[in-house]
Amino acid sequence: MFGCKSSLCWDCVPEFTDPDPLPFSLPSPLPQWPQGGSFASGRICLGEIEVLKVDKFEKVWRCTGLRGKSLGFTFYRPLEIPEGFLCLGHYCQSNDQPLRGYVLVARETNASVLESPALEKPLGYSLVWSIDSHDECVYFWLPNPPTGYKAMGIVVTSSPNEPEVEEVRCTRADLTETCETSDLLLTVKSKYAKKAFQVWNTEPCDRGMLASGVSVGTFFCGSAYFDSEEVVDIACLKNLDSSLHAMPNQNQIHALIQHYGPTVYFHPDEKYLPSSVQWFFKNGAVLYTAGSSKGKAIEYKGTNLPSGGTNDGAFWIDLPTDEDARNNLKKGNIESAELYVHVKPALGGAFTDIVMWVFCPFNGPATLKVALMNIEMSKVGEHVGDWEHFTLRISNFTGELWSVFFSQHSGGQWVNAFDLEFIKGNKPIVYSSKDGHASFPHPGTYLQGPSKLGIGVRNDAAQSKFIVDSSIKYQVVAAEYLGEGVITEPCWLLYMREWGPTIVYDSRSEIDKIIDMLPPFVRFSVENLFELFPTELYGEEGPTGPKEKDNWLGDEYC
Repeated sequence: MFGCKSSLCWDCVPEFTDPDPLPFSLPSPLPQWPQGGSFASGRICLGEIEVLKVDKFEKVWRCTGLRGKSLGFTFYRPLEIPEGFLCLGHYCQSNDQPLRGYVLVARETNASVLESPALEKPLGYSLVWSIDSHDECVYFWLPNPPTGYKAMGIVVTSSPNEPEVEEVRCTRADLTETCETSDLLLTVKSKYAKKAFQVWNTEPCDRGMLASGVSVGTFFCGSAYFDSEEVVDIACLKNLDSSLHAMPNQNQIHALIQHYGPTVYFHPDEKYLPSSVQWFFKNGAVLYTAGSSKGKAIEYKGTNLPSGGTNDGAFWIDLPTDEDARNNLKKGNIESAELYVHVKPALGGAFTDIVMWVFCPFNGPATLKVALMNIEMSKVGEHVGDWEHFTLRISNFTGELWSVFFSQHSGGQWVNAFDLEFIKGNKPIVYSSKDGHASFPHPGTYLQGPSKLGIGVRNDAAQSKFIVDSSIKYQVVAAEYLGEGVITEPCWLLYMREWGPTIVYDSRSEIDKIIDMLPPFVRFSVENLFELFPTELYGEEGPTGPKEKDNWLGDEYC
């Protein structure tokens, strides 16, 4: 799972009458992907271990929501494990979503470089938590690995007898990476158990483009309270195959984009539309150098932009001084717009992230919502050169779209495929917010800031005639794993400085206006109100290009 979830608290009721979650399928069948490598072959070799994904399960135990208000969670044991492959742990998910999870099963290859086997039976099990009553019985077991090995998941049984050591395998420590808690799935409280019980999703501690940790799909649990990002007693696998043979080749990349490329809707009242980078340069964008008051025109391919280095403030891009030319650039040119694609490994090469960048020459001013009032700011929030993105995460086992990350200013959200809107076949819809161009999975008004107080920056998203079909209008600008020279990176991508000048807003007067309009029951000082709103409202260092963003090498952030 990749979505960000909050913890949920449940009473445990032995009720199995509710319908079980049904498997999820994308709206259309998957195509026959172009041949080559091991992409979408169903199996991935990690060096000394080969893994495949199992998504057929047997229900072991369900805990339903308090007073039946929710369908709760169910714990599963994997079924239909192919001959020669071995279970690593059990699976858990919420019942209010389709059954779409998986666990990895593993077998040894002939590539072992040590005498110790890659996979080994546990010595036994430690009981983590249990309910034992006449109404229901459930037991959670942590495998006890031999010295030099790591447990990969929890085993759940309905019997008090310790599971057979044949049930799962532990993995040699040098073939694993450390795991940490990610999403707290649920906190269980039962009249039949002395202690509360927590269940967490886990993920590799290091999840960047160059990281080798592969999630097994299992969960972690305990009767103690844990924090998010706390290292736990189970591990994930490590991909030691530096060739990343399960990643898509060039032909497969294009096939994936053409099959899954989202349609991006801009708001019907959008005044600052996207454009291509080349259109921006051709129509008057100017490069400035520190210490010089006069800028110079940028060649339409960006060949005269400084390349490499760091964002040291020595250069920046701005709009031309001519007012008509400035206004023309601000409006953008949606006919020329295209998505700039960065393809990279995710979760140790078990997934492919297709990061799609959209460029808008200008980001409009913010609109603040304060209680029932909407206040349009005159300048606050404006900046030149707006880079936004969304990310398609593809399973390298099958080529299936797994989830989409929607970037939203300084954060964002992962959304599972079953919660997306689709427009044509398996192409999702992405909604770009009015003036600010943040990405959202559904139309509506989203508040950035303390939304519980009814105060925040409005992000309005809706369908309109302003669309960009990324399955057609795209350019692959980077895919480092394919090797040097396979993808020619455009000159502008190597420009590491700012795409707009630094602006410091006179926000004090704007904030004073807001305070005067606040209802009597809301009492904030100027200082407190400054703390509530996003920092970009008070000033804007010129935004940097895609390669300077943290997610270029790292994982997406929620």
